[in-house]
Parts: sequence; C-alpha cells; structure tokens
Amino acid sequence: MSNLSQETMMFKVDSEENNVAAEIIGTVFRSLKDKGYNPINQIVGYLLSGDPTYITSHNNARGLIRKLERDELLEEFVRAYVKGK
Repeated sequence: MSNLSQETMMFKVDSEENNVAAEIIGTVFRSLKDKGYNPINQIVGYLLSGDPTYITSHNNARGLIRKLERDELLEEFVRAYVKGK
C-alpha cells in the first residue's frame, strides 16, 4: 500500500465560488418548481447521472447549472446542510 493512500487530501474552494454556486442552485431550484417538477428529485438525477436534461431550460437553468462542476454543487449542498444543523 502506498503512503499516498494513507494521507488525507485537502480540498479548498474559494468563497466567491461558493456564492456563485448558491445563487445558481437557487435559480435552478425555483425554475424547476415553476415548471411543476420536484426540484430535489431532478437535481439528484442530474448529480447522479450528469445528464443536463434533468434540469429545465426555463430561465436558462440548464445553462446555469452546467457552468458548475457537479463536485462544486455537492460541496454547496453539504455546506448548506451542515450550516442548517
């Protein structure tokens, strides 16, 4: 076993990126809700598959969410969840 697998890797995102991710998630959530979709289900489908067709094009939500990597979205969800606890 290599030493690399024994060490904890550090991951850091700039706070400006956090704000952008939060704004995009909010816009996407509202757009999905406006069109009658369950936003949670649709976003989870997108995160799991990477298929942007889970996100509506209403209000350019699909274009916005594709500006972020899925790991950036997940990080924002975890941050919001932990802050809520």
